[in-house]
Amino acid sequence: MPSNDARTLAQAAVPTAAVGVIAAVISGVVAGGKGAIGAAVGAVLAILFMGIGLYVLQWTAKTLPQLFQAMGLMLYVAQLLLLMIFLALFKGTSLFNPRAFAFTLIAATLVWMAAQARAHMKAKILYVEPDADKSEKPEKTGSSS
Repeated sequence: MPSNDARTLAQAAVPTAAVGVIAAVISGVVAGGKGAIGAAVGAVLAILFMGIGLYVLQWTAKTLPQLFQAMGLMLYVAQLLLLMIFLALFKGTSLFNPRAFAFTLIAATLVWMAAQARAHMKAKILYVEPDADKSEKPEKTGSSS
C-alpha cells in the first residue's frame, strides 16, 4: 500500500478506534459487560468494513479508473448486505447488547467518514500528471497563418 493510502487509512482508523474505546467504556458503565462487548463488536465491524472498502476503492482507482464510480456503489451495497447478514446471524443473541452495538456502529461509521474526508482534504495529491519529458517541443495545432 503506498504511503498516501496508508496515511489515509491510519488517519481514519485511529479516531474511529478511539471512539470505539470511549463507546465501550460508556456502554460498559450503562449496560454492563454485554454493553461493552456490543460496543467493541460495533467498532471493530465498522473499522473492518470501512477499511476494506477504502482499500478496494483505492485499488480500483489505480488499476481500473473507469470502474471507480460503479465499484464505489457496488461496494456500499455489498457492505450493507454483509451488515444485514451479520445482523441476521446475531438477531436473538445474548452475547452482546444490541443497542450498544447499533449506536457504536453508527458513531464509528460517522467518525470514519469525517476522518476520511478530513484526511483526503489535507492530502497533497497531484491532480495533474506532470510531463515525463519536457525537452520535447509541443506540436503546433491549428493554422499557421
